[in-house]
Amino acid sequence: MTRTKAAAWAGGACYLLMVGLLVGAAPRASGTVHGVGALLAVSLLVGVVRRMPLPTLAMALLGSTAVVVVPPRSAHESPAASYQGQFLSYLAVDLVVGFIVATCARRASVAAVAVSFTVQFLVIGGFAHGDGLAVNGVIALLALAASCMAGLLSRERREHAVALRAQEVAEAVTAERLRIARELHDMVAHSIGIIAIQAGVGSRVMQTQPAEAREALRAIEATSRETLSGLRRTLVSLRQADRGATASEQSPLAPSPGLADIERLAAATAGAELRVDVSRTGEQRPVPADIDLSAYRIVQEALTNVVRHAGTERCRVAIDYGEEELSVEVVDDGRGASGDGSGHGFGLIGMRERVGLLGGHLSAGPRTEGGFRVAARLPLPASVGVPVEGR
Repeated sequence: MTRTKAAAWAGGACYLLMVGLLVGAAPRASGTVHGVGALLAVSLLVGVVRRMPLPTLAMALLGSTAVVVVPPRSAHESPAASYQGQFLSYLAVDLVVGFIVATCARRASVAAVAVSFTVQFLVIGGFAHGDGLAVNGVIALLALAASCMAGLLSRERREHAVALRAQEVAEAVTAERLRIARELHDMVAHSIGIIAIQAGVGSRVMQTQPAEAREALRAIEATSRETLSGLRRTLVSLRQADRGATASEQSPLAPSPGLADIERLAAATAGAELRVDVSRTGEQRPVPADIDLSAYRIVQEALTNVVRHAGTERCRVAIDYGEEELSVEVVDDGRGASGDGSGHGFGLIGMRERVGLLGGHLSAGPRTEGGFRVAARLPLPASVGVPVEGR
């Protein structure tokens, strides 16, 4: 950083040196040569203008004004023509002003424009003659206005890009929060529902049927351990991602659940006195991980709602592997629900969010013949038929 700063200031010193050479060492060159030379020399200020733009503007004004006020002694040009060429040096000042308008605070930008405008028009008014006064004044005004407009457009474009980036970050944070909320809800709500029912069964039969009470306690223990394991995977993944760990370090401690675990989910639900009949149709094959997990969570949440609200002992889970979409359906013959069941919490909301993110369709509601039905259709990518790595 120190070397870069030193190089920047060296460029500023070289700029002043080059202007001095133009003014003193080439006195017989034309005014146009002096003006163009001063304009090209401003490239030496690129390093310092990024760190100290206002001092850079002062150097550019000093150099450009020196080129104008020290007239060349050329025998081939009239004084008026000589000054008209030398006024080109102020284009360098306009470039610096444009950079200040684009990058600095508005107060500093207004001050830079005001100082540049004042110096240029005082010098032009003092050294231009006749018709050249109006022409050079208009050209200088247009050049300064053009540099200011370019700077404003650059500022607006940068601010717009920053605003878009901030919006993208906010949307990504919101999406991640919703994802975590869905995962925790689907995982914890199902397990807590089963634990609550098993605890109720155990308390009722503890005195009369000790064997069934022990089974209920074992089911509570198994469900609790599984839930704690899932929570630990989620928390470890979040902590590792927060530390910026590598991809291998961020891998979960165990694979995420999927359609292959539906039978195990049904067996766990059976402990809550709910029999789940699982049927699969179509060509069973691996599906993308996000679809696999979402289908499992939809079935899990639907079974949780059946356990908590349906008041029935049986339900049916149907999984259909279609050519273009994966369909899952959970149907029970219990009490049903009023409306869309949203009053029971965020379960159906989470289902709709999962399906919506995958571009699918979800229908959930009471059946005319009684009970409740949840059906989701998840589109499959064209390459889903090709075998993929197992989980």
